[in-house]
Amino acid sequence: MPGPTEELPEFDEKKAYAIQEDTFFDDGREIELLHFIYSHPSIRDIRGSPTRLLEAIDEFARTKKYLMNVGDDKGKIVVALIEEVKPQVMVELGGYIGYSALLFGDAARKAGGRMFYSLERNAEFAAVIMSLLNLAGLDGFVKVIVGPSADSIGRLYAEGVLNHIDLMFLDHWKPAYTTDLKLCEQLKLITPGTVLAADNCIKPGNPPYLEYVRSSVREKRKKCEQENKREEDTDAFASRYKDQYIKSVGVETLDTQVKGNPKLIYESKMIHSFEPSGVPDGIEITRCVGEET
Repeated sequence: MPGPTEELPEFDEKKAYAIQEDTFFDDGREIELLHFIYSHPSIRDIRGSPTRLLEAIDEFARTKKYLMNVGDDKGKIVVALIEEVKPQVMVELGGYIGYSALLFGDAARKAGGRMFYSLERNAEFAAVIMSLLNLAGLDGFVKVIVGPSADSIGRLYAEGVLNHIDLMFLDHWKPAYTTDLKLCEQLKLITPGTVLAADNCIKPGNPPYLEYVRSSVREKRKKCEQENKREEDTDAFASRYKDQYIKSVGVETLDTQVKGNPKLIYESKMIHSFEPSGVPDGIEITRCVGEET
């Protein structure tokens, strides 16, 4: 919850997405979105314009069916972070239909960035992302990587393509936030100066991730020593979110033996905002400010 002097921002109900149903993704709506976009009366103006395309995606999500996008309110938080950090290399974990890749990729390109990687496990969602990036003229700057996030990170690193991350946006399978961050630490992709932005840290919440990025080096070292005794991080999540992607990718597992780099020093803060439906949520902004020797 916000601190005693922190005020919640106001949500503009006029821009609220349609009601989030019990089944709210991977039911054909992602392909419906493509048909909506490419048959849109303003398609000529949408071509080559990430901003106009994002407006059309928002229109679909308001008037047709809910989409699990980061949305305008939380999106502005990350765009401001991009303008501040000016990342040469930005990585997002979880792309869905490409809303964040369009919004943040456009901002990173304008900030002088070199490359934006969008990692998406679901091959159909990745195809939607690539189609929309091409439509917006961002396909030369944003590269979509298909596959499990940990596998994709490891492969990009092994191929020498990815050797450092300046800014990372986490918005994929919630139990994987912590283990994927630790993998990036272990590969030295995360170093002092790297900034992390983690979505959905209030709705549905991510206690293991928040505990990790808010812990001291001493606390992380102690936890690392006890890791063989701890349970999988999935146990901290309701089954609705733990099993969210079973239909499309099957049962997911975590490599809980990855140790990361507990010597990294983080400063972390929650920025309160809203889901595009108007439900309160927050983005955890974490800055790597040093490393103990």
